[in-house]
This record gives sequence, structure tokens and C-alpha cells, in this order.
Amino acid sequence: MKKGQIRAIAICIFKKNESILVCEGFDEFNQEYYYRPIGGGIEYGETSSNALKREVLEEIGANITNVKLLGAIENIFTYNGDLGHEIVFVYDAEFVDKSFYEKPFFLGCEDNGVPFKLFWKPISDFRNEKILLVPEELSNLL
Repeated sequence: MKKGQIRAIAICIFKKNESILVCEGFDEFNQEYYYRPIGGGIEYGETSSNALKREVLEEIGANITNVKLLGAIENIFTYNGDLGHEIVFVYDAEFVDKSFYEKPFFLGCEDNGVPFKLFWKPISDFRNEKILLVPEELSNLL
């Protein structure tokens, strides 16, 4: 993301029982782990729902269905010491391939080739603030 720009992204809350699917990140400046649902940037001329479908397919090779908008969040944050600003479209959806729900974790790959790990984490861990869910306003939509 370029400094001084607002970025539009779409993320998805995939649910399994009382857990959601998240990837783990680390803020080196704050020395803090955080967790975020899968998704990514919306390209010019692309709807947020189509961006979500594309990002999930690109990052983990999965097709999704029953895509429903839960809401939008304006997310102003600091990451690695830099100010960021996003408009986040938050969706609920389901995997077409149900085997994703059976795996305790699996790997994804960012656009730049960097791999990441996805986990099913209990929603209660975020509500009890045991672990940090971002964007921070996201817990209000769960």
C-alpha cells in the first residue's frame, strides 16, 4: 500500500462451529502477533465480492459460495510503525470444497510468493482478548 492512500479490501469470515479461519501475522515494530481473516485488495473496476472470490482462489486455491456482506469497517491502524487506512468489506461465505473445514490448518500464498498459515481459532479467544483480531472493529460483526 502506498503511503497516504486509503486501500479498499474484502475479507471473509469462514466459520466452523465456534471458530473462524484466520492467518497469523507479526508486527515487528510492536513485537506483537495478530490474526486476520483471509482476503485482499479490491482492484479498480472490481466489486468487493468478486475481489473476495478472486483473492481466496489465488491465495488458497478455493472456490467459495453463499457470499454475504456482513458490513464495512473503516480501519485506521499502525503496522510496523507506519500509518495505514483501509475500507474493509467484511463477508461471510462457505467453501465449495468441504475438506477445508476438516483441516486444522493449511497454507496459503500471498501475491508476492510469501507463504502464510491459516488456522481455525475459537471466537472466544478474540472476545477474551487472548489473541488480537484485526481489524479491531471486526469482533463487533462476529
